[in-house]
Amino acid sequence: MHNGQQVKVTLSKKEKAVSFLQLVASGKVREAYKSFISPDFRHHNAYFRGDAESLMVAMEESAAQNPHKILEVKRAIEEGDTVAVHSHVRQNPEDLGGAVVHIFRFQDHQIVELWDVGQPIPEDSPNENGVF
Repeated sequence: MHNGQQVKVTLSKKEKAVSFLQLVASGKVREAYKSFISPDFRHHNAYFRGDAESLMVAMEESAAQNPHKILEVKRAIEEGDTVAVHSHVRQNPEDLGGAVVHIFRFQDHQIVELWDVGQPIPEDSPNENGVF
């Protein structure tokens, strides 16, 4: 509140994408969908049907099975209606986890399309730079 008027904070697309992922990782999947997902949403995860409901249910099941999931955003890039978020995702604190890139397409301030690609982090990598 400022001078009796409510101040509306508008998040950037990048902030919305990161907030969506953080909510999902913390188990607040329905809140994430309600806040950020368009009614016309579709996704490209090869393991689930391409509609919002199928992915939401899968995300809820993952959150229930992995209540200590950790999502650490390493970088986020916004260009036009597209945001890419590169993250370290671990199912629990002991897990090496994986490097994951989520690509979001926005339309009318909401997420309308999502792609995700991931790579498990190997225990013994010859790359001295690491995956991040």
